[in-house]
Amino acid sequence: MIEITPIASGSTGNCYHITDGSSPILIDPGIQFKKIQKAIDFKVSGLAGALVSHEHMDHAKAVKDLIKAGVDCYMSYGTSLKIKLEVLNHRVIIMEHRKQCKIGTWTVLPFEVQHDAEEPFGFLLQNQENEKLLYITDSYYVKYRFNGLTHVMLECNYSMDILKGNKNLPSAHKKRVMKSHFSLENVKDFFRANDLSTIQEIHLLHLSAGNSDAKRFKREIEQLTGKPTYVAKQG
Repeated sequence: MIEITPIASGSTGNCYHITDGSSPILIDPGIQFKKIQKAIDFKVSGLAGALVSHEHMDHAKAVKDLIKAGVDCYMSYGTSLKIKLEVLNHRVIIMEHRKQCKIGTWTVLPFEVQHDAEEPFGFLLQNQENEKLLYITDSYYVKYRFNGLTHVMLECNYSMDILKGNKNLPSAHKKRVMKSHFSLENVKDFFRANDLSTIQEIHLLHLSAGNSDAKRFKREIEQLTGKPTYVAKQG
């Protein structure tokens, strides 16, 4: 059974602990290493690995410390270059677009997403019970369709009406947000385009501090999908 524990979510830092009961992993270790240690009860050696979607520090801050602690970190070649990692380090595992790899009991399929990063990935994870977890963050568009999903972790950074009405945000910044992050409207379009029949739970991630409304987002996604929806706490 998949268990999802958000440790941090948002522009100040992200980190998610995922386990199927056998192989605990981290996704996007973008906070201080000591905070991750505390959050997982200092069981760093028990991690099967860490997935890194892209190089921005709110998603990759603890990568070098995890490598030093003996944790395998999985990412694209472009991400490794931007983080300035030594790719010959045996703890840096380079993933290829749409090529499966094994991390403990997980089978992980990375796929391209659209973001202002070097080679960003989304991830489709499957465990031995054939449960499927989809993870997408920091992307303004998803061209793929998915079947048989049981768990969805999806960025819901802003809504168009809140963003446009935010008088404290320069227009250039608003344009950058729209070209790099997933909106509530895009989240709805994504769910309308995909098979929801097997989904057990939805997790909304990376909400903007100034351009989102957690209660509203949760309510509207639950109304649309009919599935239990959780909003990852910011910070």
